Amino acid sequence: MVITFHNALLIFSLLLFFAILAGKTSSRIGVPALILFLGIGMLAGSEGIGKIEFGYEQAEIAQFIGTAALCFILFSGGLDTKWSAIKPVIGKGVTLSTLGVLLTAFFIGLFVKCVTNFSWAESFLLGSIVSSTDAAAVFNILNAQNLSLKNNLKPLLEFESGSNDPVAFLLTIFFVGMVKNADFSLPLALLHFLLQLFLGAFMGFAMGKFSTIVINRIRISYSGLYPVLAIALMMFTYSFTDFIGGNGFLAVYISAIVLGNKRLTRRSAIVSSFDGYAWLMQLILFLSLGLLVFPSEVWKIKWTGLLISAFIILLGRPLAVFLCLLFFKKTPAKDQIFISWVGLRGAAPIVFATYPLVAGLQKSNAIFSIVFFISFLSMALQGTSIPWVARKLHLAIILPSGLMARRNIDSKTEMFEIEIEKNSPLVGKTLLEAGLPEKTRITMILRHGDYIVPVGDTRLQQKDYLYILCKDPKEIKRLLATGEEEPKPKKA
Repeated sequence: MVITFHNALLIFSLLLFFAILAGKTSSRIGVPALILFLGIGMLAGSEGIGKIEFGYEQAEIAQFIGTAALCFILFSGGLDTKWSAIKPVIGKGVTLSTLGVLLTAFFIGLFVKCVTNFSWAESFLLGSIVSSTDAAAVFNILNAQNLSLKNNLKPLLEFESGSNDPVAFLLTIFFVGMVKNADFSLPLALLHFLLQLFLGAFMGFAMGKFSTIVINRIRISYSGLYPVLAIALMMFTYSFTDFIGGNGFLAVYISAIVLGNKRLTRRSAIVSSFDGYAWLMQLILFLSLGLLVFPSEVWKIKWTGLLISAFIILLGRPLAVFLCLLFFKKTPAKDQIFISWVGLRGAAPIVFATYPLVAGLQKSNAIFSIVFFISFLSMALQGTSIPWVARKLHLAIILPSGLMARRNIDSKTEMFEIEIEKNSPLVGKTLLEAGLPEKTRITMILRHGDYIVPVGDTRLQQKDYLYILCKDPKEIKRLLATGEEEPKPKKA
């Protein structure tokens, strides 16, 4: 089927409808929703039952859709990121999202060179494309399974996944240029790489501050226009940063973090709207990428894809994680194993794989098919097993049905998940004796796998998990203070 102006909206609406139904079903059958979105796109594509002609010739369109969608997804993730949550893990997160991506790309590139006939530049190009993880896939799965994590792992994984795409993107552009241009200058390319990172970070902070001022000072009669204003600021941040030679993805993510940690006019309207925008963009992105792929070509490279996937999952990603976390003390081995396992490949690598297609590289079709295979298998294998791995490593906190692992309850209130440790002053005290701050409430206690609705005479025990609603995180630290180092509360 050839898409025309008259049938485009009908096709688009039907695809969205079936994708939403698939997403609703995915949590029941334990399959990540994003896999089903890709599957629907493939079924509707030129080799599926829909016969929609959307092949490699439309790679530039898919690239545009992917870029716009990633901006929305990163911006939404940044808005939901609390500085108080990522501050304890900022060092690990930055190391994993920079050095970790570089090491992963390097290890994969070496392996690809050993198992394929790719040149060195083509091998490292493929390694760069699949070097980043996918935040949308990870937390879609965690939330669908009502799963929360111990040891501040969730904010760490969230920050790493949101901030490592820019580095992978820059590496991709770097090696596309190396493959395409015979007179490629390595020193100039490295300088440009560092300049893009610097300008991206600088513009992110600057536009975050500027956006805060604009949103708070402009008086708009219709509250529904504030999310539209935020979209305009987000688009300007990406496009202007890209125009001056910086990395737009990094700028969008950092600006959203800055914006999300400030007091904003109509904050709840902006944040809730971007949650919906991010979901819509994920649907559109995965559907379009599913339409773009040719399943027959993906099947041809299945053995190569399996080899590279196995290397990434079992050696490449774990080795990069372990090396990065050597810089940090007190990182348990089970935490490192879990961080390695949650290195999902998803939409971002497939979007980055369109750049060799648009550039017309000789082996771009093979690269795209391999990347698609790796991403699909990663979401299918790792994505479905994340809750199981978390339980086996004793890192999982399974929330009761209806209790979501959220941070922002409203513009002022947050939910915290806190484990009572052996030396905690709360051990043995009742809620009345605990001295809770006036605006702090313990809503539920998880004790030995059972959930307790607390009352005033409920006595707290070691290894209890408390779910606390609080307006001031400092009060949580004061409550847990033991006279030694203050334990850091873990966001739920």
